[in-house]
Amino acid sequence: MRNKYVIELSKGGYMKYISHLDMVRLFKNAFKRAGIRLVYSQGFNPHPKLSLAQPLSLGYSSTCELLEFEIAEDLPPAEILDRMNPMMPKGIELFKCRRMAEGKSYASRAVAASYEVCIPIKAGDRCDAEGLCRDFLKQESIQAFKRQKKTEIKKETDIKGMIRELHGELLNDKIILYIKSDAGNRSNLSPELFISAFVSFSGINAAREDISVKRTGLFFSR
Repeated sequence: MRNKYVIELSKGGYMKYISHLDMVRLFKNAFKRAGIRLVYSQGFNPHPKLSLAQPLSLGYSSTCELLEFEIAEDLPPAEILDRMNPMMPKGIELFKCRRMAEGKSYASRAVAASYEVCIPIKAGDRCDAEGLCRDFLKQESIQAFKRQKKTEIKKETDIKGMIRELHGELLNDKIILYIKSDAGNRSNLSPELFISAFVSFSGINAAREDISVKRTGLFFSR
């Protein structure tokens, strides 16, 4: 029986500006300081068997990150949590650890994610949040411009089929959108594409740096 575990954690505060690769390095070093030996892969360039289930974009906070890892000894999940939490910087909270069943990793089984998108509004902006969501989804197609990795050319893409659920509410001077969308290897909708399409459609005059995104859920196939 392999000693495979998953830790549930949140990421917020200034830590939301830490990149995915830096998060992996952070945990690698934290395990070392906690005296917990990670298992490494074989081959010319061995690396620790440690990964986050679904990369989180820079600047996003999250309440539902999953860290998968394998260690060299059999430890109770509660002990792992007790030894790892003191190694965490402010903004990272580990709140549950459990053993993983044998089978495919969470990363390979991810199919969807949910987000809260907070958009500030000003006088004159349409503030009927639920009506905006309804009208947005009524479009025959929802076009967004996706930048191609190799060529850097922006290509128009229809994202409507990747939006699974969308609701909204007005809270003080902000529209809060609750979206569930495709995420994973087969189909993946970046919240950035959704935000650009929604802001363009609604006519809301909000700067991107004033819009916050929080991931609230990850969903997996069996």
